[in-house]
Amino acid sequence: MKSMKLGKAFTLIESGPVVLVVTSDGKKNNIMTISWTMVTDFTPRFAITTGDWNYSFKALRKTRECVIAVPTVDMLDTVVGVGTCSGAETDKFSRFHLTPMRARVVRVPLIGECLANIECKVVDIVSKHNIVVLEGVAAHVDAARKEKRTVHAVGDGTFIVDGRKLDRRRQMASKVPDGV
Repeated sequence: MKSMKLGKAFTLIESGPVVLVVTSDGKKNNIMTISWTMVTDFTPRFAITTGDWNYSFKALRKTRECVIAVPTVDMLDTVVGVGTCSGAETDKFSRFHLTPMRARVVRVPLIGECLANIECKVVDIVSKHNIVVLEGVAAHVDAARKEKRTVHAVGDGTFIVDGRKLDRRRQMASKVPDGV
């Protein structure tokens, strides 16, 4: 095996899929692109990594709610665009022609163009590691959407697109929760 720079090791296990996190401070909605996400277990509990450097973080900390919107590969240029400008001076819904839709539980809009949206409440902020732990309170999926492939950030400006789905449900039945 060939050695690599330790500073690039994260590109080997960069998580995914890339998501859009919607926040609102009560006056202005904003969207940030996040590639560092984690499912914590089989419950609707998730974690994202963000902090004070992100314009949306102040609203997230204040309102303690957000929407995790799951974009698909056909939205990649929008996802990158959202992630490379600041909500401090940009209305990202307008600039990227995204449709805000009313959420069921939180006071943050869903993104109509995304494959799925998960309404979330903040349950913990681990400041030392910039981890925000979220509890899903409602979920929505656009089952009629043709494109369902998500994208995963490598961390160096490149992305990997979901491919063929491989089914091993029978072999894993003892590990998968009922109803999944």
